Amino acid sequence: MKNINFFAEDTDFKPKEKQKIRQWIADTIKSEGFKRVGELNFIFSSDAYLLEINKQYLNHDTFTDIVTFDSSEEEDTIAGDIFISIERIQDNAEKFKVAERDELHRVVIHGVLHLCGYHDKKAEDKKRMTEKEDEYLSKRTF
Repeated sequence: MKNINFFAEDTDFKPKEKQKIRQWIADTIKSEGFKRVGELNFIFSSDAYLLEINKQYLNHDTFTDIVTFDSSEEEDTIAGDIFISIERIQDNAEKFKVAERDELHRVVIHGVLHLCGYHDKKAEDKKRMTEKEDEYLSKRTF
């Protein structure tokens, strides 16, 4: 699980319980039928940093909590870069009345599920994504 990495850009945020998060992510990926975790990078950032990523690569001029880039090259391996705005996590935790830690974990697993092939643009896809997020959040042991 050395290939699941955490970085910070334009923020001093550091996730707690990194090893447990890595194991949870690896278990989720295996549960989804993938054999390997390739290079998987989580980049925690500010709103401003992620807005620039969103504009530059997706032509979206909006704040977002997450942007996921898939760099998988083999069918049975998950790899990619997942950018997460810590400011969005904090605001959404307050808005939805949940702990910041829980909102962070939901967004982390949301990005992983995108890499596993789940989508969230259509209502039915969004419903399925939320069900999967809830399923894997309930499997956390930390």
